[in-house]
Amino acid sequence: MFLDQVKVWLRAGDGGDGASTFRREAHVPRGGPDGGDGGRGGTIHLRVDPGQTTLRDFRYHHHFRATPGGRGTGAKRHGKAGDDLILDVPPGTAVYDDASGELLADLVATGQSVVAAHGGRGGLGNTHFATSTHQAPKHAQKGEPGEERWVRLELRLIADIGLVGLPNAGKSTLLAALTAARPKIADYPFTTLEPNLGVLELPDGRRPTIADVPGLIEGASEGAGLGHAFLRHIERTRVLLHVVDGASRDPAWDWGVIRDELAAHDPALLAKPTLAVFNKLDLAMAAEAWPAFRAARQRDGIPAAAIAAANGDGIEGLIAAVAELLPSAEELAAPPEPAGVVVHRIEPLDEPVTVTREPDGAFRIHSRRLERLADRIDFSIDESVQRFQRDLERFGADAELRRAGVDDGDTVRIGGHELEWAAAPWEPAR
Repeated sequence: MFLDQVKVWLRAGDGGDGASTFRREAHVPRGGPDGGDGGRGGTIHLRVDPGQTTLRDFRYHHHFRATPGGRGTGAKRHGKAGDDLILDVPPGTAVYDDASGELLADLVATGQSVVAAHGGRGGLGNTHFATSTHQAPKHAQKGEPGEERWVRLELRLIADIGLVGLPNAGKSTLLAALTAARPKIADYPFTTLEPNLGVLELPDGRRPTIADVPGLIEGASEGAGLGHAFLRHIERTRVLLHVVDGASRDPAWDWGVIRDELAAHDPALLAKPTLAVFNKLDLAMAAEAWPAFRAARQRDGIPAAAIAAANGDGIEGLIAAVAELLPSAEELAAPPEPAGVVVHRIEPLDEPVTVTREPDGAFRIHSRRLERLADRIDFSIDESVQRFQRDLERFGADAELRRAGVDDGDTVRIGGHELEWAAAPWEPAR
């Protein structure tokens, strides 16, 4: 089964907690803090593997989790880092955040990778919080939670030549005639249910790849028929071979339908170098219609070739015409446009802190930085709670809450945490 679109859940590893421990040795009656740091959580990477051609590895396995980091321990021993998880995907895989629809990466080149879910940072042990005036801190950071998200993977085949046309136009027969590919071929529509790939051996040594996508019908760009799901696969091709059934009732109408569907899906497809392939010239109806079809394509400025794919007539001339449209061997060695990209997003450091009121009357603090700080606080330790209170004052959240009308006993939420407002100190909500 050809699988070209999947949705997977990714959960990076949590960072390990930092330790809050003190030296306990003979002849060291007042041993200082010696808590080690927690290890970072494992990160999940998506990496291009040229040996992959579909997303079939994700057909039954939709949930992936990296390992967490280890806890810090005494004697300043740090926790072990979690193992990273690498998931291989085929060239041409676009990665989207499923919730926002944002493009995270367009993976094309062999070995290209993107971090799809970041592992959490390990918490700092209490050794980091000792000062000249506070030499025995109990405060240690909890590990940061690993990133969790649903991502959507969409495969767009990377091929040099794309075959398009109505069902039963003869695309699969042509693919078999041009290459060593052996697609399923029959004389009824919708024989091709998934893309087929082949390699064309040109006399000058170039070896372009050819993709035969399922036949399109009128309305395909809006979801009609079988081919609409595969329109994306011709976006990366360098050249389009538009195959027309010359023995159909109206070859000119067949040509126009496909051109309209390509334009509706992406107008840039009409700008690609295109060769009109008039098939089934061995039939009387096609031979009669060929002169008018060729004249119309000449007026459009689009080259045309007539063939009979079933018996091989005209194939050598077609190959020569295709060779003229393709770039040099050096350009063929590079991936077709668009080139792969990895989108890097940097969180602003001066993000303003805002406070809103939720339907149940609770106050919600909005600040990614403070949410991450809250995730690393152990609210069962008074010293840690007091430190977090100072952070809220330092970043302006305390003032924003007072401006919003918070009062003693009110519930305040930040990230996944729920606190109870008090003059001092703050307390976890009961």
